[in-house]
Amino acid sequence: MRLLLALLLGGAIGYERERNNHPAGFRTHILVCMGSALLMLISMYGFSAFSAAPHVTMDPSRIASQVIPSIGFLGAGTILRNGFNVTGLTTAASLWVASAIGLAVGAGFYFGAVLTTGLMLISLYILNRVERRFFIDKRIYSLKVTAIDNPAALGAVSDLLEANNVLVRKLTVKDDVGSDGRSLQISLTIRVPKLKVMLVVAEKIRGLDGVASVSFDSI
Repeated sequence: MRLLLALLLGGAIGYERERNNHPAGFRTHILVCMGSALLMLISMYGFSAFSAAPHVTMDPSRIASQVIPSIGFLGAGTILRNGFNVTGLTTAASLWVASAIGLAVGAGFYFGAVLTTGLMLISLYILNRVERRFFIDKRIYSLKVTAIDNPAALGAVSDLLEANNVLVRKLTVKDDVGSDGRSLQISLTIRVPKLKVMLVVAEKIRGLDGVASVSFDSI
């Protein structure tokens, strides 16, 4: 029954992660929660046959205590860094909490396990919307602009970004001379309040004199 409860609670957390296309999803959270519960059960009951032996001291927390550092290696695999952007921290934290829930279920602390699962789901569902609503300025994009025969393109792009409250985090400029003339390759890492602003900025940059191409990607 404890293993089944761990499966249900871990699945509830994993469903939210899977629904939002995160690296560790439904099955991973189930396995972490259920495995943690099993290790706690082994610690508590797996060696009961030796409890009556002389000079034997039972420690139910010994095996279970190794779950916490072990889950750190699994969580580290979900954390990715791309330039200024770090992803996977919430998923790594959810795996850590899922393991703690599994330990609580294995120990018979059902109220704490169910309550923590409920609070965690509230954090993942509701607070995720709050974060998107009030912390939308965290979106970072990679913007690439190619201009031909227009040395003033960099200044024009800079003025346009400033006018739209776009913060430049990194700038790289490459000047080439080819058969089509002098080309300027501008690569920027920028912070934009929201995607709609990014679309407007890209459209305005494309309308500048000499601009051959504009592309942007979320990072």
